[in-house]
Amino acid sequence: MSQLIYKPDLIGKARRIVVKVGSAVLSDADGLHAETIESIAAQTDSIARGGREVILVTSGAIAAGRARLKTARTATIAARQAAAAVGQIELMATYSRCFAARGRAVAQILLTHQDLAERRRRINARQTILTLLGAGVIPIVNENDTVAVEEIRLGDNDVLSSLVASLVQADLLIILSDVAGVLTGDPRKRPDARLIPLIADVEAGMRGLVAEAAGPLGSGGMATKLKAARQASRAGIAVVIASGREPDSILRVLEANGECGTLILPAQAKLKGRKHWIAFALRPAGAIELDRGAAEAIRSKGRSLLASGIRSVRGEFVPGDCVSLLDQDGVEFGRGLVNYPAADVLKVKGHHSYEISRVLGYKVADEIVHRDNFVLLEDLA
Repeated sequence: MSQLIYKPDLIGKARRIVVKVGSAVLSDADGLHAETIESIAAQTDSIARGGREVILVTSGAIAAGRARLKTARTATIAARQAAAAVGQIELMATYSRCFAARGRAVAQILLTHQDLAERRRRINARQTILTLLGAGVIPIVNENDTVAVEEIRLGDNDVLSSLVASLVQADLLIILSDVAGVLTGDPRKRPDARLIPLIADVEAGMRGLVAEAAGPLGSGGMATKLKAARQASRAGIAVVIASGREPDSILRVLEANGECGTLILPAQAKLKGRKHWIAFALRPAGAIELDRGAAEAIRSKGRSLLASGIRSVRGEFVPGDCVSLLDQDGVEFGRGLVNYPAADVLKVKGHHSYEISRVLGYKVADEIVHRDNFVLLEDLA
């Protein structure tokens, strides 16, 4: 199926665009490709002058730092943090110089997972980005790799780009890779691998796709790009995964009369902002295991979690934390915001809601997790 029937509405009308550029596009073992950053700046400035808003999510700091420190490998966390600290300065200086040549100011925004998970910090980050866009400044976002130990080990800028796109309610997310888009196989192992130009169903269309591992310069392969695309799609955002090594790749994605990369359509069942935040931005602080009846009531009847259906409590959490809900077999099937601390949930497990006040000496809600603050993960699989 062709992209062209969807491009006028999804891409042609997109006013706010997030563009993610990976390390494999921006750099090699010798450091940053200044000419590539120059091209990205030229394209981004052109798009902004056309009346659209653009946010860049960029990798490259660690790769630039490795080259500057003349370190072939950064196997330890400390070495990666040091490379990021050195490389981030060079990365932003290069972007700043390329945009300044066009009379365009840029702003550096370094984020950690906590900045997107905690409500107040999330709101502050959103307001900052929107204020910059209103002033005609290009926000350039990267993970704060010098302090975010867990993000270095587990995170990547593909997922960050999808969270930023959701944060600012973007219309389009463009992920620039070192391959042409989503392929039917790993081109390094399968010469017959072909481009998939369109994925219309984000859930069914991604099942069984071959996803290569990360390359030597980046932290994520196609698997993380597909994960990011799925998250953005569930927020109602169109996604294009395309090659960042082709000339004018961003402009080609935006052309109405040509195909470029893989277009992934927004999911028909869009998750509202709060539930998308719970599903994708938060990390569980603990878990609550349910009996069969409670798990079934939540899964198939849309019920809230009551104390009477709880079998066990794991971890330490406080009111407002995200917790995993486990079925009777210990399988996570949902996540939600809990109303009581772990110690008190343990005290009231198995009790009826009207007994909470007697057991705890206080009561904030009948529900341990209200259905409005819950996401069924099985719907997202």
